[in-house]
Parts: sequence; C-alpha cells; structure tokens
Amino acid sequence: MEIKRALLSVSDKTGLVELATLLAGKGVELISTGGSASVLRENGIPVKDVSELTSFPEIFDGRVKTLHPIIHGGILGRRQLEKDKVEAKALNIGFIDLVVVNLYPFEEAVKNPNIGLNQALEKIDIGGVTLIRAAAKNFENVLILTNPSDYSEFTEKFESDSIDISFNQKMAVKGFEHTAYYDAVIASDLRHRLYQSESPLSDHLSLPYRKKETLRYGENPHQDAFYYAQPLSRNTLAGAEQLNGKALSFNNISDASAAINIVREFSRPTAVAVKHNNPCGVASGETLFEAFEKAYNADPVSIFGGIIALNGRVDVHTATLLKSIFLEIVIAPEFDDEALKILKKKKNLRVLKMDFNGSQQTSMELRSVDGGILVQSKDLKLMESQSTVTKREPNESEMQDLAFAWKIVKHVKSNAIVVVKSETTLGIGGGQTSRVWAVENAIDRATGDTTGAVLASDAFFPFSDSVELAGKAGITAIIQPGGSVKDGDSIEKCNEFNMAMVFTGMRHFKH
Repeated sequence: MEIKRALLSVSDKTGLVELATLLAGKGVELISTGGSASVLRENGIPVKDVSELTSFPEIFDGRVKTLHPIIHGGILGRRQLEKDKVEAKALNIGFIDLVVVNLYPFEEAVKNPNIGLNQALEKIDIGGVTLIRAAAKNFENVLILTNPSDYSEFTEKFESDSIDISFNQKMAVKGFEHTAYYDAVIASDLRHRLYQSESPLSDHLSLPYRKKETLRYGENPHQDAFYYAQPLSRNTLAGAEQLNGKALSFNNISDASAAINIVREFSRPTAVAVKHNNPCGVASGETLFEAFEKAYNADPVSIFGGIIALNGRVDVHTATLLKSIFLEIVIAPEFDDEALKILKKKKNLRVLKMDFNGSQQTSMELRSVDGGILVQSKDLKLMESQSTVTKREPNESEMQDLAFAWKIVKHVKSNAIVVVKSETTLGIGGGQTSRVWAVENAIDRATGDTTGAVLASDAFFPFSDSVELAGKAGITAIIQPGGSVKDGDSIEKCNEFNMAMVFTGMRHFKH
C-alpha cells in the first residue's frame, strides 16, 4: 500500500512527532488540525491545515473542523472505481491514504466527580469519530491508526513497504472497537447524569469495559481469560492496589469480588472468608482481630486457601494471625506498616488495599447464557419490611444475630441457609437442590453448639420440616422472606418450639 497523504488529528499526542517525522521524511503530505498542527510546526514538520484544503475555517470554537466533503471525500473515495476517481478529480478532492486519529478524552474527564454536564458534553468528540468510521469503512484503500501503541508496528511495515490488506483490516476493526467503546462510555455517563440510572433505557445494551489484563487462564487451565474493568467505577476491586504477591487469577478475582460484596454489608469490624464464591466464615467483633479470630474458628478447614476481606485497618496482631494460615488473598482498606511487613514475608500472598466506602459501580449484573446474556439490577437491598409472625418476639441478642445472618444469606448460593450465633457463622448450607438439605448441611457443619443460635433462609419454607430440624438443633429464631402458601405450617411449628420467626418480605435467591 502506498501512502501519499495522511491526516493527523489526535488528542493523545504520544509518538505524534516521531510518526510525523517518519512520514514527512518519506515525502508524505501531512494534513492536520488545531493542536496537532501546532505541535508539528513547533517541531519543524511541514503540515497543511484542514482549512487550507476546504477553504473553510474552523467554527464554533473548533466544534467543526474536519466535517467537510473535501476531507471525507478524500477518505471515502474508492480508488478501485474509475467513476470515484473521475468525480474526485472534478471536485478537486485529493485522496487521503492514512488517518491517524484518537478522540477527546471524555472518559478521563468524567472520572472527575466534580465535572458538570456542560463540561462533559464539550468532551464528546464528533469529527474524530466520523473520521475513524470513514477510514475504517474504506479499509481497502485507507489505513486508520487510533492508538499510539500501534505506531511501532506501522513504522516497521511502512519502512519495509509491507503494509497489506490484512493490516488495514486489523486496524479497521480496532477503529470500530475504539468508537464503539467511546460511545458506550458516553451513553453510560449520560444515562447516569440524565436519568440517575445505570439500567438500560432502550432495546440495545451498550456497556463500556476496558481490558485491564490478560489472565494466565480461566476457571481451568485450558480456558482463555481476560479481566475487563468498568472505566467509570470508583472504589472497586478493579482499582485495588496490590501490595504483595503473585498476579491475580481468574478464580482469585471472582472470589475476591464475592468477599468484597459481603464485607460491604457491615459497618462493625467484620471479617469475611470466602471459598469458591461462597462465604465459609463471617464474623463481627469489637475489634478487627476479634472478628477475624471468630471467622477463622467458624470454619478452620474451609478457610485454607481462601480469600479474606476485612473492613478495617489491619494491625500487627491481626497480620500475625493471618500469616499463620495459608491464604490466597487478604483485602483491607488499610494496613499498618509493620503489619504489611509481616504479610509480605509470605511472597505469594496477594495483599490488596482498597477503599470499600463510596463505591461507584454499575448497578447492573450480567450473566452469560447460551446465545446471549441476562441482565438484572444487583441485589443491593436487604428487606421490604420486618415483622414477627410468631407468638414470641425475638429478644435483642437474637435480633442482632438475625440481622447479621440476613446480610450473609443473600450472598450464599441457593438454596441457602446460614446459622449464626454471637455475630458469627456456625454453619452455612448453600447450593442445595432441596431446602431441607441446606438446613441439614448448615446444622451438621456447625462448628459450635447451635443451642441459642439463629437461622436465616434466602427463601420461604414450603414445608415445616426445615423448622423442625432447626428447633431440634436448639435454634431459637428464624428469619426468612415469607410468602409461601404454607407459611402457617412453619409458624405453627415455630410456636411449638417456642421459636421466634421474622418475615422480611424479600427473597434473596443467588443462582
């Protein structure tokens, strides 16, 4: 492919001077606009302004520069069609062979929480997007470059005269991906600004994600995997600072996300242990050390190789206990200097620092299914109401544990049952096809005496058998959504055992 004329108009000027120097040195005529043209002239590189070709000035403070038939005709004209060449000559349109464009930094601008709507709108690129789409559409005749990271490959091919159709095609696809992502970021930001919603408002779903890294593999070694992050999110796992340890794996990231979602439910010092996306030990205490010690004792077996999230500053005492256990990840908002030194003695232990407060993330949850995706709002609520339906009201201690258990059960795979005592999980039964099996598992796996414990169920009890199991295990209070046609049977069984039962009016299935 021969390059005689090139249009350069970029916001990110990384590598621009070097690229333009190479092109000019090979006799390529350079066309540019605004700031790009100024940079080239400052470096002694000959360049023509777009307005010289169009005989039309930039207008509206630069809002309109390249939107002109002389420019777009030069890009979209089909060299292989004689009629296009004749028409271009008649209209004095010179073909443009290379377009180097990247867009106004809208994403970077709106990451500033203080930027207003009008300021954000001014960062929306119009002409640049049109240039990219025009060049990418006409990839048989025009090469589009949108990312400075591609300049080196272009340079190598240009100098060796080996630019071919396959390279043009690859860059064209990148161009369309670039504009699609750019538009998705704009739609996401404006959806939030104008409608205070992250929910899709039309029949077409456009959500922006930027690749954060390529992972070694997925859930299993034979699966390819990539980590994409939401560009406008704040205080999320994607922005966590890794202070120690190996790179995060696919399963690490998935489990860490689950742990973070649980620990965000609590304001008191709380420790969450997660294994295979399910909590295996959760506890709150007066101090973070007390919380973690209780969480560890809740299931000292499953915690092995697990992920720990803590919602406070990790001190030396807590770090020493953490170090004594084989763990994959420790996540917390802060670490004392000496505590961090202790944790870093385990070179493979991944230590992540992130702020759990003020998180701004999409409120949508996506799940891949055969031939498409399911989209739903995240389960961020706890309950619709709170009413005691038994003869006996829960006492203060039971109510505290019921609230604690209810925050956890929504994060356990359904069917889900959580048994809690003294703000500590004793037993967790999740992922069962029968609710009574989930109850049996939670009670059987309990690491302490269940007498005086409470139980949370993510959905209603269709039969009273689960309540009877709980009563025989010494459990004194239950929290569940209610709503079964057989609620009366469960309530009656609770009354037989002098148990308290609270309805929340909200189910928390997690499939």
